[in-house]
Amino acid sequence: MSRELMLLRHGKAEGYDANGDFHRELKNKGKRHAQRIAIWLASNSMVPDHVISSSAERAVATARKCCKAMGVPAHKIEITDELYLAPLHKLLEIIHACPDDVQRLMLVGHNPGLEHLLQRLCHTPPAKPADHNLMPTATLARLSVPGDWNALQFGQCELLALQRGEDLPESFPFPDENGSERRSRPAYYYTQSSVVPYRVHDGEPQVMIVRSSSDRHWVVPKGIADPGMTPQDSARKEALEEAGVEGRIVGEPLGNYDYPKWGASCSVEVYAMQVEHELPEEEWEENHRGRRWVSADMAAALVKQRALEPMIKALAERLLESA
Repeated sequence: MSRELMLLRHGKAEGYDANGDFHRELKNKGKRHAQRIAIWLASNSMVPDHVISSSAERAVATARKCCKAMGVPAHKIEITDELYLAPLHKLLEIIHACPDDVQRLMLVGHNPGLEHLLQRLCHTPPAKPADHNLMPTATLARLSVPGDWNALQFGQCELLALQRGEDLPESFPFPDENGSERRSRPAYYYTQSSVVPYRVHDGEPQVMIVRSSSDRHWVVPKGIADPGMTPQDSARKEALEEAGVEGRIVGEPLGNYDYPKWGASCSVEVYAMQVEHELPEEEWEENHRGRRWVSADMAAALVKQRALEPMIKALAERLLESA
């Protein structure tokens, strides 16, 4: 039974990080190239069913961007230290340990290891391209594997394709990988979730507001609804990341609104979340934002997105009626 092995080199990363090579972050160009590879795979029905990534920051970010754009939940990525700058024998060990039921395996890692692995696995060595760079950043190699993962040896594979992210279209199809409309970001970016974190304090409804990432406005948590997550789960995730609070989503959505971004319109579904736990400042990763508990009326007046005003007021009225 033929299987398929995909080797994806991480996207273009920053050249230096004060904390060392392991922590180098992905550049925006690297993110887009990883997403282009993902759309190419999805549109050709070649989505992997198992993804293993190096634990280095640039590799993990590449794997996550690629998987989300393919519609694969990011939490399904297996992240391992063993893939970080792994030598040939270690890469082969990782492949050998792949579960039998996996048909398409993707490894997200680094050079020179991945390029050496590609050259050794192919029974016919791949020809060098004109620039003599076999696997530049965000390049995907697809290889056919003739038998079981644990029996794979050097020289047994056939190279099916060698695809560079930089050579794929810059824009992305919408509303899915086969859509005819083109946008500047993958389709899932345009479906978002927002949450209004609330509590009742001394008998009065209060809402937590936070500073925007640019520190110019007061907002409530909002972000892209991750593939594989419900809108409610995405809303809770945003509340934890952007406001450092945890709780439960209450009732049906408060409403929805659209706003322009990335050359198109994003659709946002808004939920109410009763806050049950507030992280201490030192445990809240985005504590540079700043956060405040304010009355519902003040929150409605302060938030940048005016479409939220009637939703916040309606929530406050509901809470007062049920008190």
